[in-house]
Amino acid sequence: MKYYQKILFIVSFLLIGCEPEKVAPPEPVYPIPSERQLDWQDLEFYAFIHFNMNTFTNMEWGTGGESPSQFNPTALDCRQWAKTFKDAGMKGIIITAKHHDGFCLWPSKYTEHSVKNSPWRDGKGDLIQELADACKEFGLKLGIYYSPWDRNHGDYGTPEYITYKRNQLRELLTEYGDIFEVWFDGANGGTGYYGGANENRKVDKKGYYDWPNTFSLVRELQPNAVIFGDAGLDVRWVGNEKGYAYPTTWSNLMRDSVYAGMPEYSKMYSAGQENGTHWVPAEVDVSIRPGWYYHPEQDNQVKSLKHLMNIYYESIGMNGSLLLNFPVDVRGLVHENDVRQLQKMAAQIKKDFANELAKELPITASNTRGKGFEPTNINDGNKDTYWATKDGVIESSITIDLGKELTFNRFLIQEYIPLGQRIKSFSIEVKGRGGWEEIDRQTTIGYKRILRFPDITGTAIRVNILDAKACPTISNIEVYHAPPLPDETN
Repeated sequence: MKYYQKILFIVSFLLIGCEPEKVAPPEPVYPIPSERQLDWQDLEFYAFIHFNMNTFTNMEWGTGGESPSQFNPTALDCRQWAKTFKDAGMKGIIITAKHHDGFCLWPSKYTEHSVKNSPWRDGKGDLIQELADACKEFGLKLGIYYSPWDRNHGDYGTPEYITYKRNQLRELLTEYGDIFEVWFDGANGGTGYYGGANENRKVDKKGYYDWPNTFSLVRELQPNAVIFGDAGLDVRWVGNEKGYAYPTTWSNLMRDSVYAGMPEYSKMYSAGQENGTHWVPAEVDVSIRPGWYYHPEQDNQVKSLKHLMNIYYESIGMNGSLLLNFPVDVRGLVHENDVRQLQKMAAQIKKDFANELAKELPITASNTRGKGFEPTNINDGNKDTYWATKDGVIESSITIDLGKELTFNRFLIQEYIPLGQRIKSFSIEVKGRGGWEEIDRQTTIGYKRILRFPDITGTAIRVNILDAKACPTISNIEVYHAPPLPDETN
């Protein structure tokens, strides 16, 4: 070995030996998400399809006394659905396999009230299979909506109906491949056909369905699926159907003592609870039209681009996931008016987040935990790395040096949620020609928080963590300058 090579070897050895050791990560702040919940959070934006008997009777809730002969789409094309949503950047589709009227979109062997007795496809069709095939072709996840209520079935309200319900769930969860979400509606009991009885039947919706054993069946058959419902294990209702989460939205919930069917739920618990015992994040469900099902008189009432973008920012941008509904029409297609507005929405989202201004810019912090948790992890484009402070250090700040004057109006920030949701309040400052100025102050972050404000120009941005349940863990910050919304008549 030559002399200079020996010197380089010795220097390299000394430098390696002087590197600080990687420190231990922070302890989790419970509750924390499961793997299935983490996978679900990453989807963010997916489609709801309300298409069933109600489409052909022009109703929102059918009576259960409809005839299968009424179900007859003339041009049904699940590939059109899937391509429409894939092109818009959505990640999955949840379909109303059975709504409250009990009509089944698959040829269930446990009832005659299904597509097998309809004129569609000469009674040989299986819409769930066609949709599963389309989802697979376009790389989308498939979800199943199943109403616990059944206004058609004569056994509803008796123990025999629970057996029927589980038999149908077994069909849906074993015959169509992987299911990413099982969606149980909260509407239960009331007037119905009920096999010809035509009466009012009430049930105790907390106890009648024996939810623990129903959930166990879902876990057995689709272990990677999240469960949504009033008593859902994994995902909760956001408390409204208007398309927004809340400025303070916790993923934590006192799941075992809170029931979404309670009248006071939407006022008291829909935003989650700081001291919640279980991780049950919020799903924001809203329709692109006034109704959930197709009504021709609503063809010109599709939500405007401005309305849709507000929904996006107030759901995904407030620690929720967005389930946007499309009422497929009597042809069996996503209506062209709905497609047009979704395309506008997708194009605007792409424009808003086209140019990330803070990626890999110099970033410093007032406190750092140590090796492996550097502030540069925040803007490295890797969701699995994060900045953290030392144990016990709550109040702290992160500063991004923009290098020059930049104008921005969107600020995106994410916590490293595998270790729990921690931050209780934070503020944003910008450094302008007159020094530092606070431009926003908020509470929770969670999986994702996106802030909007008028154009702001500065040379640096500072995030101040004001309060938290434990040392903060931030995995991502992004900064954008979104263009104005285009003028539109709709």
